[in-house]
Amino acid sequence: MQVIPGGNCQCAMVSALPCSGYTARMAQSFDLHKAPGHLARRAHQRTVAIFMEEAAAFDVTPVQFAILNALQGRPGEDQITLAGRVALDAATLGAVIARLQARGLVRRESDPSDRRRKLLWLTPQGQTLAEQLIAPARRVQERLMAPLSPEDQVLLVQLLERLVYTEGG
Repeated sequence: MQVIPGGNCQCAMVSALPCSGYTARMAQSFDLHKAPGHLARRAHQRTVAIFMEEAAAFDVTPVQFAILNALQGRPGEDQITLAGRVALDAATLGAVIARLQARGLVRRESDPSDRRRKLLWLTPQGQTLAEQLIAPARRVQERLMAPLSPEDQVLLVQLLERLVYTEGG
């Protein structure tokens, strides 16, 4: 890489930072802070942090909540189908289910017609916890979206849905 000498360099046109010793490559660097992928990751980090504050009393992660919440509406669902609905790979879901099972929140049984297939149910304790987590989960969304106008909140959700659910996205 060639170092761009100070003085009349073009770095000032690309960056507001001083140009002493910048390389040509650095002057044309990728602006991470404007990259949609980076911003999505940062928004996810913020969401997880807020969730951990709001749900601290319950000792549950966002992924565990997603599983408990998903099982509320579909008792006896198989593990592979649930993995798809909560956007986790089967191995990760299996590990999280094992932790929830150890806590007495989820019951896992083999399907009598296909022993390889694992079926899942919330225990009464898991059902109670899932219900208790609804209010904190709503507060997370409210806190996350608070800086945006109501119109921008709707727009953000629409754009995220398009990114996540569009074919090839």
